[in-house]
Amino acid sequence: MRLLFIYGPVASGKLTIARLVAERTGLPLFHNHLIVDAVAAVFPFGSQEFVQLREHFWIETLSKAAKAGQSLIFTFAPEPTVTDDFPERVSRLIEAADGEVVFVALDVEADEQERRLVEPTRMAFGKLRSPEILRDLRASMAACMQAMPQPAMRIDTGTTTPGQAADAIIEMMKTARRTTSVS
Repeated sequence: MRLLFIYGPVASGKLTIARLVAERTGLPLFHNHLIVDAVAAVFPFGSQEFVQLREHFWIETLSKAAKAGQSLIFTFAPEPTVTDDFPERVSRLIEAADGEVVFVALDVEADEQERRLVEPTRMAFGKLRSPEILRDLRASMAACMQAMPQPAMRIDTGTTTPGQAADAIIEMMKTARRTTSVS
């Protein structure tokens, strides 16, 4: 079982790239907003109930996939309402089932991030769309990105098309794990 764990800041292209990887590999895509939006329908974002239930659903789904030997793609936005040890807990549970986690980090410059933030495609899910809120949260979100595990690959999505990023991820997954940068 292999978990492709694609993480990055808001509007870095996680879902767009993950969809392309899923289309090209046949791997199922379990993107973070499937659960975020479901839980936010009942509890306010960031509330204790929201945080606990969101992580419970994420962990349970990933755990069941690992036990079933089902490889998949997971997207994740590091931010302050997620418990600090979430990525490590995911790694431990996948590895305990003899699986492997492949972390891929996406980066995007602030001006490009703000340009993407207001695109209509972000309306499909309850995604952050306010540049003002993003600016207020940017420092704390950057700290959460810094705390993430070392990725097998890091991609600058401001200089790499989604198709190029998906191709690079697929190629990396075929070869030995190594730290790579794509610009």
